[in-house]
Amino acid sequence: MASHPSRLEDGGTASNVISYLAGADVALSVSMTSLSTLVAPLLTPILTLFLAGQYLPIQAWDLFQSIAVIVLTPVTLGLLARHFLESMVKKCLEILPVISVITIVLLVGAIVGKSSDQLLVMGTAVMLAVFLHNGLGLCLGYGVGALAGADLAQRRAMSVEVGMQNSGLALALASLHFSPLAALPAAFFSIWHNISGPLLAGIWSRSATNKPRLR
Repeated sequence: MASHPSRLEDGGTASNVISYLAGADVALSVSMTSLSTLVAPLLTPILTLFLAGQYLPIQAWDLFQSIAVIVLTPVTLGLLARHFLESMVKKCLEILPVISVITIVLLVGAIVGKSSDQLLVMGTAVMLAVFLHNGLGLCLGYGVGALAGADLAQRRAMSVEVGMQNSGLALALASLHFSPLAALPAAFFSIWHNISGPLLAGIWSRSATNKPRLR
């Protein structure tokens, strides 16, 4: 888990930081992030084919290969580097989040720049879809947790994990396999969920039970 509050870059680790700031169950948040990372190469192509296959030509195997490279390769290299080059990694820990933020900003800027004409026409609809997707995800995670009998900290963690998505991965996949226009929602989401997440964490952190559960 990323333990530094400045690491609000995207998706997975950002949700762990938001969970910590929100007084949520951080251990559950990290577990959900790890599980979603591991199953992403398998489930994302299947769900994309099932949900969008009737509208677009979907190459599920190509999606699987891209996700494996984008998600699993950096994770594997990171684990190996942390194990074999621990002293060097520790020296770079402060700068790595900054590099991540800059990368996401450049990706978002490139996508928005390439789709500027369509943005003028579709911008409102895309933003509305992003707001609804994020808001419904936050509510769905919290609601399912409540129905399952989870305690407050667990419900908060589930809300954050469902509501905050790996938009960096979405940006990459949409750009590689579809078009810059298809990546536009992910670009907006990348910005918005790093606004809504901290806002929600700020509200929850003011409550009486605001101490995060780390174990």
